[in-house]
Amino acid sequence: MTRTASLLMIAPVLMTAIPAHAADPARDAAWAERLGWGPSAAPDTGPAPGSDAWLRHQLDDRPSPLPPAVQARIDAMRISKEPVAALVVETDALQRDANLLTDPDRKKAAREVYQKAMNALADEARQRFVLRALYAPDPLRERMTWFWFNHFNVQAGKRDIRAMVGDYEDTIRTHALGRFRDLLEATLRHPAMLRYLDNDQNARGKINENYAREIMELHSMGVGSGYSQQDVQELARILTGVGVDQKPDAPRLKPELQPLYLRAGLFEFNPARHDFGTKHFLGHEIKGSGFAEVEQALDLIADSPATAHHIAQKMATYFTGDTPPPALVERMAATFRRTHGDIAAVLKTMIRSREFAASAGRGFKDPVDYTLSAVRLAYGDRVIANPQPVVGWIRQMGEGLYDHETPDGYDLTSAGWSAPGQMATRFDIARQIGGGAARLFQSPDAASGTPPPPAPPPALRDSPVLTARMATLGKPTLAALAQARSPAEWNALYFSSPEFMHR
Repeated sequence: MTRTASLLMIAPVLMTAIPAHAADPARDAAWAERLGWGPSAAPDTGPAPGSDAWLRHQLDDRPSPLPPAVQARIDAMRISKEPVAALVVETDALQRDANLLTDPDRKKAAREVYQKAMNALADEARQRFVLRALYAPDPLRERMTWFWFNHFNVQAGKRDIRAMVGDYEDTIRTHALGRFRDLLEATLRHPAMLRYLDNDQNARGKINENYAREIMELHSMGVGSGYSQQDVQELARILTGVGVDQKPDAPRLKPELQPLYLRAGLFEFNPARHDFGTKHFLGHEIKGSGFAEVEQALDLIADSPATAHHIAQKMATYFTGDTPPPALVERMAATFRRTHGDIAAVLKTMIRSREFAASAGRGFKDPVDYTLSAVRLAYGDRVIANPQPVVGWIRQMGEGLYDHETPDGYDLTSAGWSAPGQMATRFDIARQIGGGAARLFQSPDAASGTPPPPAPPPALRDSPVLTARMATLGKPTLAALAQARSPAEWNALYFSSPEFMHR
């Protein structure tokens, strides 16, 4: 019988056990799992997770510096060295040149070069995300970056978004703990969003409602919150002319339109494509004035009580589990309204609540959360050479980074990730991570077929984090761990336990 089969047999017992309430010695690890990506194998010399000092550090508006070795890896990436506009123009030229070729073999080869270049840019972004999640001293910012990316989802595979997705994620990261209004506009101005939801094709006389509908339905107020189909249509008119331009020069415009033209990188507001008629949006009259109409519309959307409730509900679900207490959601929404969408303030309301403390252990880790927390616990004390296996494990479990096709983002509830087939995959990945994960420490530039360096399994059983946590484990988990015949099996069983599946 395979080890995975054995894990599947004990899974029903493990999954029905409820994690015990964390004792004080394990509380730091529990906080790290709930608000970061889990405790690290590296010694933590900073403030205790969950303390006021720790929370001030996490919610600081300035990102904390990464370890030098990690920062050097990120600095060497093309997405770090070249502006997104240059990357898009360059890769677009590769595609255009390939399409001009008439020889079938040369055309095929040129298209492969284009696809390889595009995939490499998206892979860099994925690897950078993993490196930051594993080693950033302010993991709450990284967790919120993932949350907001999922909220404002784009799929890398559509059109030329692979060349933009790294910059898009960085844009979100900049605003992840700031004001929601700023984050909403930052995503609106980014070419990845404008490409993904087709607003670069939205123009006077050729209205495309895709983006306007998703702003209302997914990004802000939520379905059934009181806006009408006419509001969607009017917002689409307001958004006419908001698009993307790769050409180096501004378009020729009538003199009266030239002062209204806006350009920042690939973002463009072209008044020649804008509908200047008067709009009626959310009960307000908005006179035709160009991009100022967009600013007015975003102010109305961000200040809406429906937006406050929708965002609070989604954040509470992500951090406290499938059914967040309504009273907590209402207090978070009240903070959102009082502070005009201060995300850090909304987080503080949640984190310092009785309901948040009572929800410990109820949230089921999605594949991103599960994989990162396992790798941090096992190998967070040394910089991995190759983040690609982590990217692959997350994708194997169905939550590939930047892969979700539809704008609603991945499911935040446990139902989306706890089916038997997904658990079998998770158990197999637990075995790989617990067994030493040698490919993490093999250079991605190693020749094909080169065996990875020896990587003995980490001695998790003897780590300070697990020593503190043993008293919190349920009897089924302790019984399963007692059967382990090696450190690798012990690690795999722990990573397959209900206590590790939850946070």
